[in-house]
Amino acid sequence: MPINPLAAPPRTRTAYEHVRATLRAAILDRTLSAGERLVQSELASQLGVSTTPVREALRDLATEGLVLFDSHRGAIVRPLNIDEVREIYELRMTLEPIMVRRVIERITDEQLARAADLAAQMRTESDMSTWVNLNRAFHGVFTEIDDKSRLATILAGLRDSAAGYVAVSLDAQPRHIAEANAEHEQLLDIYRRRDADAAIELTLQHLRSTLAIIEEAHTEGLL
Repeated sequence: MPINPLAAPPRTRTAYEHVRATLRAAILDRTLSAGERLVQSELASQLGVSTTPVREALRDLATEGLVLFDSHRGAIVRPLNIDEVREIYELRMTLEPIMVRRVIERITDEQLARAADLAAQMRTESDMSTWVNLNRAFHGVFTEIDDKSRLATILAGLRDSAAGYVAVSLDAQPRHIAEANAEHEQLLDIYRRRDADAAIELTLQHLRSTLAIIEEAHTEGLL
């Protein structure tokens, strides 16, 4: 399916970053549907670049869980799997509380200000792929102070793998976006107070709510 190079988030600096952002947006808003082949030469032609940045972008998107390299078909948009997403959220609910206790006393006012700015952008954002990218960035702020750790790397991978599910389920059921935005504001207030127990409780509630939204969309045949 043709993709719109203008749909990419702004301020990308290189051809590779532009291609990665454009393809990610097209997958998250389902312009590129699950199981669709991603032919490097065709994508390069559509986006006006060589195949090298396309190949690099596809590798990154595979790491994020949005693209799958099939031995017979090459790169394809990764199909969504409800059992996989349940495992992703089970792992996140196990590991996120450990990260909260590691970082909550060390997070800076500057980091909290950036998280607040991202939350403000999400409140007014209507494009789902952009909202999902902002959401990933928002949650990433809370772990970046420990971003060299193995735990941070694992959690970043789990968040990336969940992004496609979040985008599709919220796009199908946009009424839940306001609930997610409200929980983000509550989380910011708790981090400002450096209340680890409350942060863990709300983080787990937020993860359970998101999984429930995804499962509801799956039950209704929207995934």
